[in-house]
Amino acid sequence: MDESIYREQIIDLYEHPLNHGQLETADWSYEEDNPLCGDVIRIDVKLDENQRVADVAWSGDGCAISQAAASLLTDEIKGKTLEEVRNFDKDELLELVGVKLSMARVKCALLSLKVLKAGAYGMPDPKELRGEK
Repeated sequence: MDESIYREQIIDLYEHPLNHGQLETADWSYEEDNPLCGDVIRIDVKLDENQRVADVAWSGDGCAISQAAASLLTDEIKGKTLEEVRNFDKDELLELVGVKLSMARVKCALLSLKVLKAGAYGMPDPKELRGEK
């Protein structure tokens, strides 16, 4: 697909972000920044009784790439299990972003994934919650 379409999508997501805001009740919230560029992302996640993402929101400030990536990532993980969230990798996110990025911009795009994984790995394993080993 033409990269200009993806560039337009990035600008549109920057101007009209998906899942933007904060959740009043979340199972986890995590925030981090990229001190080199000033991007800041916070992600709130609410799981359902089956340990699937029932609701997710993000907030923060930064460049169009970091903001668009946060929108795309949070939309993509809805309905995924905690394990699937933990296994979501950078290549999947970069594919969602859809444009070739410089190394500096890759860090911008991956900030939301870093935040998501830090929060997800801070959660107990669903098997432990069910009393399984």
